[in-house]
Amino acid sequence: MTRYLPLIFTGVLLNAAAQLALKQGMRQIGHFDFSPATLFAMSWRIGTNGYVVFGLACYVVSVAVWLLALSRVEVSFAYPLLSVGYIVTAVAAWYFFGEAVTPVRIAGIAVIIVGVIMISRS
Repeated sequence: MTRYLPLIFTGVLLNAAAQLALKQGMRQIGHFDFSPATLFAMSWRIGTNGYVVFGLACYVVSVAVWLLALSRVEVSFAYPLLSVGYIVTAVAAWYFFGEAVTPVRIAGIAVIIVGVIMISRS
């Protein structure tokens, strides 16, 4: 099963890229409230933002990669490895967006890393 780790991690990285792209798109758009008066205009702004479109495309591709992975490995092996996305996203959000990575978050990331190592060796 470990020979499929690159496939699984490709899906994980695509999913993380999707989150980061969506975040950047929404940073460009800024705070908004959905209301009947602004629903169409905001939907249009969101739907035509390049980062949002790229993020959604990453999601679509990540689902295809995930389906490919599930056709080859047990879900009990593959699914927990999705948690690597939390690590990638937290580190990238810190690097690109200056988001806080507190000691508690670092401890959580360490727990995730230990869990991923245990699962990948099983």
